[in-house]
Amino acid sequence: MITVSVVAALMYKNLGVSNTDIAIYTGSLYVPWSFKFAWAPITEMFKTKKHWVVGTELAMAVTLSCVALSLPMPSFMGLTLAFFWVTGFLSATQDISADGAYMAVTTAKEQSAWVGVQGFCWNAGRIVASGLLVTLTGYLFEQKLGGATGAAAELNAWQYSWMVVMGVLAALMALLGVWHMKMLPQDVRSTETPSGVAEGMKAFGATLTSFFQKPGIGLGLVFILLYRSGEGFIEKIGPLFMLDPIAKGGLGLSNQALGYINGSFGTLGFMLGALLGGVFAAKLTLKRSIVWLALAMNVPHVCYLILASSHAPSHTLVTTLVTIEKFGYGFGSVAHILYMMQQIAPGKYRTAHYAFATSLMGLGLMIPSMMSGAIQEKLGYQHFFAFCLVASVPSVIAAALAPFHVKDDAEPGVAPVGH
Repeated sequence: MITVSVVAALMYKNLGVSNTDIAIYTGSLYVPWSFKFAWAPITEMFKTKKHWVVGTELAMAVTLSCVALSLPMPSFMGLTLAFFWVTGFLSATQDISADGAYMAVTTAKEQSAWVGVQGFCWNAGRIVASGLLVTLTGYLFEQKLGGATGAAAELNAWQYSWMVVMGVLAALMALLGVWHMKMLPQDVRSTETPSGVAEGMKAFGATLTSFFQKPGIGLGLVFILLYRSGEGFIEKIGPLFMLDPIAKGGLGLSNQALGYINGSFGTLGFMLGALLGGVFAAKLTLKRSIVWLALAMNVPHVCYLILASSHAPSHTLVTTLVTIEKFGYGFGSVAHILYMMQQIAPGKYRTAHYAFATSLMGLGLMIPSMMSGAIQEKLGYQHFFAFCLVASVPSVIAAALAPFHVKDDAEPGVAPVGH
């Protein structure tokens, strides 16, 4: 997901695409995560979750290879976007299956205790994709460019650099597929597999109907939709702001500097935040901690506003604020995951219902993400980040109003959810 949602935006920035177009095109890549509920029941009803995880990882190795091969072509924009779209659908399907496997073997208390570790491990991919490999593109660009000058030479050097990096990502996905083929535990195939299309459609209807019959589902879905909306505005623009020259209101960082900050201090900040956020929620329970987690989730807007208001801030200040930003985001992000697992997913169709919830979460990211580029280019970076800060207020209100109808087994004397 990081490759499709974040790294692709940096690639197009290097290739000369405007912030508005980057936000619209890469923001639209959230569609697979926003509508994965449409095919989530299929992963529940057919084959095993291990089949889906391994198959989609191997398929993503192929589509990322196609992205790499498309970059030198004159029509690279349309071709790479098409292959990113396919990669997004495969990644969303892998998400469904991996989440289902995780929920099937853990209680609500274990989910609270381990969600930080889950985020910690997930961010190993963030380190590689948005850290190490972005740094590598800067190094390859300088080596390929040599002493050449001119827009054509720079475009050629960037195309070469990103072609290599996308090839590396494809190889990593292939290795993960082989690793999981051998190491991922074999789960049990669903006992309610439909015998045909008609029965499958009936099962899908029952899954969807039961989802909207859950108590408090209306306010619960408002919370899911709004919680990451502030992140949606800032996710694309934050890195582009760091790459844009100072004359345009940006920080003027190189790919190497951005990759180093994101892949080192920034990612460590996120990991530490995710671990502590999981511990905080487990100790206090999600219901009592959710507003504090929502406030932490919006720390990034304050950090970016400070950076945009500073004239040519030092590398130390940039690194410090990015680390704080990632820590706040990591700390607050656990609330979203836990709420969907503990309050939305429990029941007969746990995997599918969790997928429905994460689809809405994707929609809450996609809409502001697609709007962010045009808003930023109209307001400028400083006013844009102030706008993001104000736009994050509804997410905190939604957290305060989020209903809790499923008891948390972290509370004494309460039976684990789903057991």
